[in-house]
Amino acid sequence: MEKFFSIQQISEITNLSVHALRYYEKIGLLTGIFRNRSGYRQYSEKDLSWIHFLIRLRDTGMPISDMKRFSDLRSQGETTIQARRELLEEHERNVLALIAGLQQNLNKIEEKITYYREMEEQNH
Repeated sequence: MEKFFSIQQISEITNLSVHALRYYEKIGLLTGIFRNRSGYRQYSEKDLSWIHFLIRLRDTGMPISDMKRFSDLRSQGETTIQARRELLEEHERNVLALIAGLQQNLNKIEEKITYYREMEEQNH
């Protein structure tokens, strides 16, 4: 039997606010969320897995518009696999460029730390 989660449980598990979850549903990032007889959202484990993936996309800087495009492609089924792969490859290139830039900045920070350590040693 499949396990279902309330919106509050999903919020706690994912660290997304209830407001953010409702917003994701409103803009179409989360579709087909089951509602029980009382009208409360009931998220499946599949929904939870999708939410975790959306969080990864967001945390790596994918714009909401691209997340929405990916979600729309996903809902169209297997005929969009190539388009989804291409979108993820584009995002991967952006993430790798961001990482490279961060690494360059980190290298400069490390150089400055080394410089200050050497200065401190000379003054002791």
